[in-house]
Amino acid sequence: MSEKSSSSGSDEDVDPEAAQHVDVGGVLSKWTNYIHGWQDRWVVLKNNTLSYYKSEDEREYGCRGSLCLSKAFIAPHEFDECRFDMSVNDSVWYLRAEDPEHRLQWIESIELHKAESGYGSESSLRRHGSMLSLTSAASALSATSTSSFKKGHRLREKLAEMETFRDILCRQVDTLQKYFDSCADVVSKDEFQRDREEEEEEEEDEEDFPNTTRTDGECNHNNNGSKEKLFPPASPKGMNGIDFKGEAITFKATTAGILSTLSHCIELMMKREDSWQKRVDRELEKRKRVEDAYKSAVNELKKKSHYGGPDYEEGPNSLINEEEFFDAVEAALDRQDKIEEQCHSEKVRIPRLSPVPPGDAYSTIGTHRYAVKVEENVQNHMTYSLQDMGGDANWQLVIEEGEMKVYRREVEENGIVLDPLKATHSVKGVTGHEVCHYFWDTAVRMDWETTIENFNVVETLSDNAVIVYQTHKRVWPASQRDVLYLSAIRKILSTNENDPDTWLVCNFSVDHNDAQPTNRCVRAKINVAMICQTLVSPPEGDKEISRDNILCKITYVANVNPGGWAPASVLRAVAKREYPKFLKRFTSYVQEKTAGKPILF
Repeated sequence: MSEKSSSSGSDEDVDPEAAQHVDVGGVLSKWTNYIHGWQDRWVVLKNNTLSYYKSEDEREYGCRGSLCLSKAFIAPHEFDECRFDMSVNDSVWYLRAEDPEHRLQWIESIELHKAESGYGSESSLRRHGSMLSLTSAASALSATSTSSFKKGHRLREKLAEMETFRDILCRQVDTLQKYFDSCADVVSKDEFQRDREEEEEEEEDEEDFPNTTRTDGECNHNNNGSKEKLFPPASPKGMNGIDFKGEAITFKATTAGILSTLSHCIELMMKREDSWQKRVDRELEKRKRVEDAYKSAVNELKKKSHYGGPDYEEGPNSLINEEEFFDAVEAALDRQDKIEEQCHSEKVRIPRLSPVPPGDAYSTIGTHRYAVKVEENVQNHMTYSLQDMGGDANWQLVIEEGEMKVYRREVEENGIVLDPLKATHSVKGVTGHEVCHYFWDTAVRMDWETTIENFNVVETLSDNAVIVYQTHKRVWPASQRDVLYLSAIRKILSTNENDPDTWLVCNFSVDHNDAQPTNRCVRAKINVAMICQTLVSPPEGDKEISRDNILCKITYVANVNPGGWAPASVLRAVAKREYPKFLKRFTSYVQEKTAGKPILF
């Protein structure tokens, strides 16, 4: 996050000592849509507005969207420590910071801008009230006193003026109270001293003039017959330097201002009482309509297979339950099947001519850097994949359709389904070499594989080994998957002359610098093998071997780590549905491509 100072506010409301806003800019991940997911965006917090750009370099082209913070609601995510949501009415932004600390900084900055943007804070009220002079308040005693306050002022502004007057009045009351206390102390002392002096004078008078009676105890007669005050009144100005007359005038002006403002407030409240009541009634009616609309919308969402927002994506904290997740995946797969059928009926296949190296070229191990790993995987599949289903492997037969049988072992690790799958199948009219060739050849991959969105060969290691990167079509609400794997085709010569040779394609995940994992897709891990043997039945008489005399026995094994969380029931149901379809689709394609062509042993 980057920050820079900038002053905000109008000349009427902000004084030079007002605190300045701080503009904030930085990179946040924003949820875009179901295809692209989270994307980095340049986000700027300025002038009570949150705006975002595609990148920092494209700010001059204008923002792609903005939210006003005065009515925005900020909600940190319950499970994701880096995510927070911004909403204004129906508009919602899903945002993610790079770590929890940056998320906290963004939320605090947004809250600070939101708090300082609106009129009504304590500092703004006092600044506004201080602009009103006591001179204008003193004029409130006149008949046109109400007009001295602008009619356009709101009740909140009048209350701010009342608050200012109250502070001034409190200070004046304290000052006057000190003056009154001082006066009381002086008077008390004078009375006590005067009483004592009067008593002493009376005693002296009784001794000197016993027959004389004083009729005015407070005055003495002087020689010219006039009376003289014994104790002249104390001067108010002499007590603590207080100007009593000035304070009294100010006190009068302040109270007059309070009374005038209070009258104006009462008038405003009386005028607005009816409109407020009508507004409350309208709001209650709107609230009822919104509640009804919300209930109906929730009911509709429960019926639909498509949900909005990243919270309904695949993940352990997904708001969609397993049953709804399963229904959504099933609906998406059904749509893909319909599209595939339409494309298959309308598509005219363009024949691809891919060179087929001699069989001996597939028997070599190779000298590339992955040669040892390829050989280990080939030997493991030849040892374990061709074993029977008995023993302690706990293979369960889940599908049996004609010659095809699909077995599964239920295995989970940290809540992720890793069920190994094994399928056996027999296909007439094709050889093991042909099946493995079309399964391995990347030139025809898109002709029979319908689940791939795109793929490319990252590196060609040899004539029989390549590294392939491919992304699979997304099935919402599951996340999109990608795979990086090494694909090698091998011919395993039989050690017994009565047994057929074995053709094998082995695909297993590897790492490569040219295809690093990205945030867009979840990287899956695979270890797959297509193992084929060709059985030949002798033709009658001296006839040549035709495709009617050959049968390919196929063993297909797959160990897949999906790389992300999804309900176990969904993964198992999808695997049970898609693997048989895949084998049927692929073998039918091989039969179609080899029909009428010379047999390739």
